[in-house]
Amino acid sequence: MSIISKKEELEAFFHNSGKPRREWRVGTEYEKVAIKRQSAKAIPYHGPAGVAAILRALIEEYHWEPREEDGHVIALVREKAEIHLEPGGQIELSGEPCESIHCTNAEFTQHIREMLDVARGMDVVFLGLGMQPVSELEEIEWVPKRRYRIMGPYMQNVGTMGHRMMKQTATVQANIDFSDEQDAMAKFRTAMGLSPLMYAIFANSPISGGQLNGYKSFRGHIWTGTDKDRCGMLPFAFSPDVSFAHYVEYALDVPMYFIMRNGEYVDFTGIPFRRFLTHGHKGHYPMMEDWVLHLTTLFPEARIKSYLEIRSADSQPPELMLAMPALTKGVFYDSDCLQAAWDLVKGWSWDERMELYHDSHRYALQARIRRFSLLDLAKELVEIAWEGLKRQAVQNSNGEDETIYLKPLRDMLNQGWCPADILVQKWEGELGRDIKKLIDYAAYKLP
Repeated sequence: MSIISKKEELEAFFHNSGKPRREWRVGTEYEKVAIKRQSAKAIPYHGPAGVAAILRALIEEYHWEPREEDGHVIALVREKAEIHLEPGGQIELSGEPCESIHCTNAEFTQHIREMLDVARGMDVVFLGLGMQPVSELEEIEWVPKRRYRIMGPYMQNVGTMGHRMMKQTATVQANIDFSDEQDAMAKFRTAMGLSPLMYAIFANSPISGGQLNGYKSFRGHIWTGTDKDRCGMLPFAFSPDVSFAHYVEYALDVPMYFIMRNGEYVDFTGIPFRRFLTHGHKGHYPMMEDWVLHLTTLFPEARIKSYLEIRSADSQPPELMLAMPALTKGVFYDSDCLQAAWDLVKGWSWDERMELYHDSHRYALQARIRRFSLLDLAKELVEIAWEGLKRQAVQNSNGEDETIYLKPLRDMLNQGWCPADILVQKWEGELGRDIKKLIDYAAYKLP
């Protein structure tokens, strides 16, 4: 690939990523924490009941293709779906971009069946939680991916909780397309504005270290202490004239992690992409693939690549997992619903947004802004998404539209709860603060 030297070339990457409406898809990424049933501790990468053993079983039993580094299986590919590993052994399905949530549901259900099948003889349990409920950092083995050898040490120098983010947390994320810059910015702005609401609706990490941690989404709080240069809310998203150029300027000033040359990672930690663009570094000069790689190392609540990623939700129990992409599709793939969702959050100041952002991690639906609770706004948002999915009218073989994936969420919100509220109530009540009972409650089960 040829060397790039102008910001306009970086902007062009985004402009060239637009797709016509008929080609829009929803991609969903599901991360799962895995533990040993007896100890409730995170499974290691190595060993007969480790992450690598699970991946090898998937290769043998279900025809996944391995991707290796230094002799270690670190990813799997099958058709358009991929399985990736987060630093602490969290197992992520990066699903095929789907036209409908019915397609997403079929893929997710198949994935869970396969995972439970291969793990059955290993005494391994997958949990529908947003973070490891017991294991402390030092108890969790690093996945042997080369990029983590660079990211890990750097994270220790730029924040207090980066390793927690890397090794203990799990998310469910929806990826959506855009048609052009105007559409991308409307979606980016709305996704950023909705971030506190998404944390509140999908808060599911109130237990860590074997006890309540004081947060509904401790995962959300962890992100605030990870790396201020590349994480969190972005104020320019709310500028009336926000554009791809604004995102390029932001990304240019974020320090890099690495580039790839001849299949090897080259450590570029601490070097802003802007400096690399103008001066080069270590005898290397930027190519478009370096820019694309750099974009994957930014972690704001809404991230722009060749599509838009919505990143605020904790990982969910299986029965709620598809509510997140369904909510996203209903809101973001209907222009009236997108505007209605923006209208919910458009009037707030930056200071109000940031206060609510932090409050959403601790209080979830009980957080308040002005005269509203986030529960009030969450109910409105789900009704907006419901209307969008009704209008899209994509039916499965039983004649049901995609609102079936929102119904469990709608019912839960009508009770006034998020997943963390239910978990805390059960932890203090019928589970009796017993870790083994928690594991039985939160474990993935056959659909």
